[in-house]
Amino acid sequence: MTQDAALFSRLPALLSRTRFYYGWVMVGLAALAMVGTLPGRTQGLGLITESLLKDLQLNRVAFAEMNLWATLLGSLCCIGVGRLQDQVGTRIVLTVIAAMLGLVVLGMSVTTGVAAMFGLLVLSRGLGQSALSVVSVTMVGQWFPGRLNLAMGVFSVALSIGFMTAFPIIGGIVSSEGWRTAWALIGWCLLPGLALIAWWLARRGPEECGLALENDPAPAAAEPTVSLTWGQALRTPAFWVFALASSTYNLVASGVGLFNESILAERGFAAGTYHRSLVIVALLSLVGNFLGGWLAARWSMNRLMALTMALLGLALCALPSLTTLAQVDAFSVVMGLTGGFVIVIFFSVWAQLFGRAHLGRIVGTAQMLTVLASAVGPLLLAQCHAATGSYAAVFYSLAAVVALLALAAWWVRLPEAK
Repeated sequence: MTQDAALFSRLPALLSRTRFYYGWVMVGLAALAMVGTLPGRTQGLGLITESLLKDLQLNRVAFAEMNLWATLLGSLCCIGVGRLQDQVGTRIVLTVIAAMLGLVVLGMSVTTGVAAMFGLLVLSRGLGQSALSVVSVTMVGQWFPGRLNLAMGVFSVALSIGFMTAFPIIGGIVSSEGWRTAWALIGWCLLPGLALIAWWLARRGPEECGLALENDPAPAAAEPTVSLTWGQALRTPAFWVFALASSTYNLVASGVGLFNESILAERGFAAGTYHRSLVIVALLSLVGNFLGGWLAARWSMNRLMALTMALLGLALCALPSLTTLAQVDAFSVVMGLTGGFVIVIFFSVWAQLFGRAHLGRIVGTAQMLTVLASAVGPLLLAQCHAATGSYAAVFYSLAAVVALLALAAWWVRLPEAK
């Protein structure tokens, strides 16, 4: 190894000895890893759905069923990867998952059989939407015993910008070069791209490999004093309130996101209104990241979640009655803000309430619930529309559920410091 290469490999340890806190490198890496989940997410697959259906000669119902089962099966990766990350550390787990996801995406780019595509779709959901998401969120919690809300706010903003940048780039490649070229490019970005970067930069936490805590941007006294095992966390009402509230938001967002054009058409709006609402939601989600991070530093997490659920409930009650473009814009603003709030809460609350010792497994369980909810959301809306000819009934029902979750979040007792 040359002197330059040796210096390059020792960069993490060298940075840890300066006034710069290495945890901020991990925040950037975590955001990059979350953006890498794109090919395993509904929004990412949505970029290639039409081309893929034509290529494989699939109808929409068959693909929807494939996607549902792929999402459900892929969610099983959440718990296992969280426990593995707790045991062997972030560096190995992130590198291996990024490499495996890259191979899967490259495989999808050349697959022509329906059965093979289903298998790869399961793996992309499991490795991307589930496993890589768990690792990404856990990384930040492991590195910031103090000022966790600030770190998660920066992380949320960075990944939002990353997705907002990636979607038009990949979408443009799909339109000009085809979905297989776009998916092959993503595959190579993951393997060797993200995998090599993860091996170089990733560390379990500030205690690993001599990366000390003395440059932590908050005093050691700010470290969470609650440290619960996975089983203890699951026996607290707080875990279920935050997990179910986050999952319910994902259920609503996935259902409304997939059928938004149809929902607005039912209210008499043209397709252009749907495209306009997407832009508003994306921009206000970024605002929600900033505002949510600011509020999280001043309010308790349960109060912020209660506010988020209350806003979501109001939006759901209003949705079946939208009649003007201004009302659609207002609905989009609320959905964007609540989405930004949920991101900040979900990324911050687990380490804050339950400590870092078993964080991977705890986050994995919560992530699995949100993935399951995301799979159920579109099916729930579709069945309601098929049975009643309208989406109104499901929105009013979900608003009632969300209202109960708002009350539960407001009154839930949080784990006490020991």
